[in-house]
Amino acid sequence: MPGNIDFSQATFWISAASIVFNPTFWNIAARQEYHNKTITKLFNGNSLYGCYALAVTIFSLGIIRDYIFHTALSHQPSSPMLEAFPYTTPIAYALLAIGNTLVLSSMWALGVTGTYLGDYFGILMDDMVTGFPFNVSSSPMYHGSAASFLGTSLYYRKPSGVLLSALVVICYSVALEFEDPFTAMIYRKREENRQKNAGKKEL
Repeated sequence: MPGNIDFSQATFWISAASIVFNPTFWNIAARQEYHNKTITKLFNGNSLYGCYALAVTIFSLGIIRDYIFHTALSHQPSSPMLEAFPYTTPIAYALLAIGNTLVLSSMWALGVTGTYLGDYFGILMDDMVTGFPFNVSSSPMYHGSAASFLGTSLYYRKPSGVLLSALVVICYSVALEFEDPFTAMIYRKREENRQKNAGKKEL
C-alpha cells in the first residue's frame, strides 16, 4: 500500500500540517488562558465568552482540517487491494458510525464548556462524567475522531488517508500526555481549595 501514496502532492503535506496544528494550537491557547487569562482578557474578563470564542475557533479549525483532508484524498490514488477486499465498505461504515457516536455523545455529555476546555477558564464540571461514552472510552472525542478519519480513508480506498489517520492517533496521543495530567491538576487544586474552605468554616 505505501506504493499507492503520492508524497509529491502538496495537499497531503498541508493535510498533515493541519492535523498536527490543531491540537498544538488548542493546547497552547488553553495553557495561556489558564496561566495568563489571555483569552478572557479579550472579552473584558468574561471567561464564559472567552471559552465560547475558543470553542468556535476550535470547531472552525476542525472543519477546515476535515476539508483539507478530503481534498488531499481526492488527489491521491486508490488501493486496488482495498478496492478488491469485500469488507472494506462495511468496515468503513462501522468506523464512521462508531466515531460519530463517540464524538456526538461526548459533546452531549460534556456540553460546550466541558468539550472545549472550559476547565482552563475556571469553568469546572461538578462531577466527573462516567456514563456513556466515557464508560467505553477514556477519550471518546479523540478516539471517535480518529475512527472517523480511518473510516473515511477506507471508504475512499485511500492508503494516504490511512497514513494520515495514523498521524491523527499519534497527535492525539501526544496531546493527551499533556492534557490529562494538567486537567487532573486543575481539579485536584479545586478539591484542595474546597477542603481548605471547609476547614475555615469549621474554625
